[in-house]
Amino acid sequence: MTRQELEKKLAAFRNELRKMGVVSLAIFGSVARNESTQQSDIDLLVDFDRDVGLFYLFEIQHRLEEIIGVPKIDLIQKGALHPALKKQILSEAVNVA
Repeated sequence: MTRQELEKKLAAFRNELRKMGVVSLAIFGSVARNESTQQSDIDLLVDFDRDVGLFYLFEIQHRLEEIIGVPKIDLIQKGALHPALKKQILSEAVNVA
């Protein structure tokens, strides 16, 4: 899936994501860099308007997998980024919602 295809799919559900507490959603990794292949996973960075638990995070991840139409995405909360990777991830992140 290309970055443009993914952006279009996620943009169509922006209002639903906002209602679920998503303040921002960004693509990072190979899809964001336009280097993805058929085997590439989809990496998403999310930020919520409140603290969320693990089960809610899984619920959002499942909904995003339905929206995108893939069986598995990697969903990471912005606040949970490892300091050693944070700068690189944020520099390549493409905001979509």
